[in-house]
Amino acid sequence: MNKKKVVNLDMKQYGMFLALIVIYVVFAIMTGGKNLSPANINNLIMQNGYVVILAVGMLLCVLTGNVDLGVGSVVAVTGATVGIMIVDYGMNMWIAILAALTIGLCLGMFAGFFIAYLSIPPFVVTLATMLMGRGLTYTLLQAQTKGPLPEEYVYIGAGFLPTVKIPFGDGTLDLVSIGVAVVVSIILILSEIKGIATKKKYDFPLNPMWQIIVKDAVLLFIVWFFFYKLARWNGLPFVLVIMVVLVGIYVFITTRTVAGRQIYALGGNAKAARLSGIDTRKVFFWVYTNMGVLSAIAGIVLSARNASSTPKAGDGFEMDAIASCYIGGAAVAGGAGTITGAVVGAFIMGILNNGMSLYGWSTDIQRIVKGAVLLGAVTVDILSKRKKGN
Repeated sequence: MNKKKVVNLDMKQYGMFLALIVIYVVFAIMTGGKNLSPANINNLIMQNGYVVILAVGMLLCVLTGNVDLGVGSVVAVTGATVGIMIVDYGMNMWIAILAALTIGLCLGMFAGFFIAYLSIPPFVVTLATMLMGRGLTYTLLQAQTKGPLPEEYVYIGAGFLPTVKIPFGDGTLDLVSIGVAVVVSIILILSEIKGIATKKKYDFPLNPMWQIIVKDAVLLFIVWFFFYKLARWNGLPFVLVIMVVLVGIYVFITTRTVAGRQIYALGGNAKAARLSGIDTRKVFFWVYTNMGVLSAIAGIVLSARNASSTPKAGDGFEMDAIASCYIGGAAVAGGAGTITGAVVGAFIMGILNNGMSLYGWSTDIQRIVKGAVLLGAVTVDILSKRKKGN
């Protein structure tokens, strides 16, 4: 009789969820529970929607072993485009959105061309696009803020889905949010059952049942805490729908498509990827073109939330996006990382920003803390690889 194969959970994969909870609890204690309020949970989603969107695109760049420093400037340029077209020229908001997406696409293709076909280092190219994009934003806006933007446009970044509220406690409860929590919980459980069945079928090692139960309990707790708090406020923010759709699309791309496998192959070993027949120039080109489009979407979301276009929009966003990927477990050298990890990393950054602001720390201290967290995450990744190498 064969002995049952058992393997422990990959704590690098799930450790970031624990880190997210620990950081959140620490700030709950430090702020006297201010970050636990439904209003703050809602703000956490809306304030970090653009970071999640950028982190999703940035992960693809990081998987190739590079980054894109120009995303914040693309956010600013595209947001400025919308503001000018709607406020100054009175154009339909959908035409303005299409124009912003087109500009993001063109800027991404611009960077992709120099990186892929002229072999200019991505750091240099994206540093140049960062400087040019920021200068273009100030030129377009002439250092002025364009607003207010119409309510139907603001809905993209600050609106909520329709609700079905019932009296509950000292307030109300949105049944739509609770229904979504139930659906997500069922999907998680069924996915776990399917995964166990697949491992048994192919005689793969199984995780101990107690570890599976603890893992699922933690994930379900996060889901219910999150949706319950939203249900106690105004329901589901529209930006959450945008985030979920984009995350779902890119999880599929990175895990189920040839294009996704080619990115991992390029990041793992570029020479081997070329020898195996992968057109690495094409991969680089579409990765950076894609980053331009997602930066445009982030620019639209940000300008909608602010109800205006500002010259300083997107300032420093590239750092939050890059940090989200590394904190979420992406390898510095490329070839390793997940969309889920990048999203969790984005929320860790968001919780840090939110918690430190509620506690009253200055932006200078906040930068020190975020820098230390980023350095720590990268150090752990490098040291763990060296240990495995030995």
